[in-house]
Amino acid sequence: MFIGPLQQEMERKLLASFEPARLEVVNESDMHKGPPNRESHFKVVLVGDAFEGMNRVKRHRAVNAVLADELAGGVHALSIFAWTVAQWEERGGTIPASPLCRGGE
Repeated sequence: MFIGPLQQEMERKLLASFEPARLEVVNESDMHKGPPNRESHFKVVLVGDAFEGMNRVKRHRAVNAVLADELAGGVHALSIFAWTVAQWEERGGTIPASPLCRGGE
């Protein structure tokens, strides 16, 4: 699995900003058309107390603000799953599967 510098930087920023109990930054670029080992499509899973009292829109805005430089650059798509620890436990620690790209391979 390819882990590139952009993915590593996203992980670093999210860890520093949210101090999550769980963090996954998944490069899903290969699910879409294009050359291998690129960094354009990501899924972010963040679990932590930082999201307590925030609705989904505010959570997404907070993540987008932290990753503003990446979103202004090479990141074409970002799927965000941001939950409190209690919500994560209610879900049984499961992460939704990503759909296949409608025009991809």
